[in-house]
Amino acid sequence: MFFKKKSKTSMECEIFQQPEILDHIVQNYINDDNYILFDVPSDVDKFVLVASGSSYHSARFAADLFGNVAKLEARAIYSSEFLLKSAVPHADNILYIFITQSGETSDTNKALNKAKQFGVRTLCITNKKDSSIWQASDFKVNCHAGQETSIAATKSLTAQMLCLALIVLKYASLKGIDISNYIQDLHGLAANVKRALERRPQIEELAKFLAKYKNIVITADGISYALAKEACLKIKETSYLNVSANILGEFMHGHVAILNNKSALLYISVNNLSYTAIKNLNKIIDDYNPPVCIIGNSNDKVNVKYNINIEIESEMIKSFAIVVICQLLALEIATLLKRNVDKPKGLHKVVI
Repeated sequence: MFFKKKSKTSMECEIFQQPEILDHIVQNYINDDNYILFDVPSDVDKFVLVASGSSYHSARFAADLFGNVAKLEARAIYSSEFLLKSAVPHADNILYIFITQSGETSDTNKALNKAKQFGVRTLCITNKKDSSIWQASDFKVNCHAGQETSIAATKSLTAQMLCLALIVLKYASLKGIDISNYIQDLHGLAANVKRALERRPQIEELAKFLAKYKNIVITADGISYALAKEACLKIKETSYLNVSANILGEFMHGHVAILNNKSALLYISVNNLSYTAIKNLNKIIDDYNPPVCIIGNSNDKVNVKYNINIEIESEMIKSFAIVVICQLLALEIATLLKRNVDKPKGLHKVVI
């Protein structure tokens, strides 16, 4: 079967390990009564998520999910940015969530130590039990991604996203919100990620097209913006291309001028395109005429060069499928450009 294909790089291998890992997390943290087994403080209604790199993108995804699903206030902040803050939110009803694959990310660990000085409660999500952040945190979640050797985070990212989604659902349940449909959807997560991996031939075609461009603009709206930022990082760190990620509406305020240089525009859409998104994309086409490609839901009112989509009703589940498509896209672009995806120049990874 396609996912048994011998991998040439660690990145490719780790991308294709994701269905099994995600299924393991679901089986490990949801019991037969559909109860989520995380130990979390119940008297919390605000969340600050702190992380760097791809882990920040999982935090950004979760911050939107907290609002959309649990109707709770959450914000994501970069670890390095958090360290520069002279004042930070601190109250009994706030939980700080720190996310790091290795558990040894320097600025994330320093951010946790800073937060603890204010007496706040802390929870970590990490791929390594007994790491520095594990030992320092009040509450702990193992994301069970297994050893990740490629510098580009793939399976650790989706494992973090899933653990965060489960935390969101845990708090939604504590509020009395019915989460049964979400739990049912999660039992089909691995199958939907496999469907995303089966799109590889289409992804290869899109990669061949985008690899011709030195400038790629990725835009999105809502919860899709976290996915756009992750796609941007994956392509940049593996292919060394000039890629930027923007909220589409904000991109129209001056940033759009970058399209005066030869560029391709990639729009990422978990949800159906809104009237405003259609209007903005068509204005971009009228004014600058870049090729527009869409990963996710498209619309026949927009002239699209390429569209890769998987029909999935659940916004949460579709987010995982789109992330995996973006990972494969980055891999294929880098391969075409003959980059070393496991060891990009100048980048290093803490591997535990």
